[in-house]
Amino acid sequence: MKSEFLFPNRRNFLTGAAATLTGLALGTSTRAQEKPVVLGTGKTTFQLDDTWGKLPEGMNYGLGCALVVDSKDRIFVTSRSTSPCVAIFDRSGKLLETWTKEFTAAVGFEKPEQVKATAHGLYLSKEGDTEYLYWTENVAPQAGGKIGARVYKTDLAGKVLYTLGNVEKDSDTTQKVGWTNPTDVAVAPNGDIYVVDGYGSQTVYRFDKSFKLLKTIGGKGNEHGKFNTCHGVWISTLRKDPEVYIADRANNRLEVFSLELEYKRTIPEMRQPCCFYQHDGLMYIPELGARVSIIDAEDKIVARLGDGAGDAEADKKPEKFKTPHALTVSSTGDLYVIEWLPNGRPRKFKKMA
Repeated sequence: MKSEFLFPNRRNFLTGAAATLTGLALGTSTRAQEKPVVLGTGKTTFQLDDTWGKLPEGMNYGLGCALVVDSKDRIFVTSRSTSPCVAIFDRSGKLLETWTKEFTAAVGFEKPEQVKATAHGLYLSKEGDTEYLYWTENVAPQAGGKIGARVYKTDLAGKVLYTLGNVEKDSDTTQKVGWTNPTDVAVAPNGDIYVVDGYGSQTVYRFDKSFKLLKTIGGKGNEHGKFNTCHGVWISTLRKDPEVYIADRANNRLEVFSLELEYKRTIPEMRQPCCFYQHDGLMYIPELGARVSIIDAEDKIVARLGDGAGDAEADKKPEKFKTPHALTVSSTGDLYVIEWLPNGRPRKFKKMA
């Protein structure tokens, strides 16, 4: 870990992959001559770039978990795969790094299959002048017990800095927390950290920037302040005062709270919302129910993209979504979406207006 990168062997891998990636790009030349796939209208118009996100031969995505973008417009993609566990692309689609064996060891596992079994959420946070990643693991069984159920903070090279949840003991860099199956993390402008136990207790946790637990709310239900799969969390800064948005997936709604986790309002008529991303005055929401919704600062629907509801073959149609699980937006407004499909189906949609 003394090198600039946690995973220095990436250069050897990329040299061997270059020819394969070139071949993949050439294989799309026929499609490039076809009519472009365009989603949305007006200021929310996007064109599919179906050359982006390709992996070399021998590597495959698994169930699509998450993707985030850093300040250099590098896209970090994670899926339930053992090769790679994480892939990093630039916005043009060039593969920069893949993380598997070294990443497995860095997060305290013995084999990539354990990463695959627990992979779920990923959140990028800029704290001061430095960017960090927060990884959320699901719980998974293994011989003699269970693994996962952790949230760990890393730098952009994958070095673990702090771990919450299912740890052996408390220490300067670890803390036991009683959640059962966490799904997402968000960090507020003041540094407070919010975690949702979306596949477990349906509890929302609020910590301060030093990881001191401040408050919990929730439990299973459909009344306000209760949840049925509180799958995603985001701190919206679209209004004057920051607010906590919760994707209450199985209740088909968004619940909005103050930073102190006091209930404020509900946004109904969603379709299994998963999580959030904010860009240029708008909130983007991937919905497992086969579409991406975009809302403005007043929670009004601006656009709904790629609705594949009722289409059994939506996963084969470039103009439709089947099960969007996470998304991110680059500095140029390009939209990246990954789906809960066996091949992840990560795709880039270039902003057109």
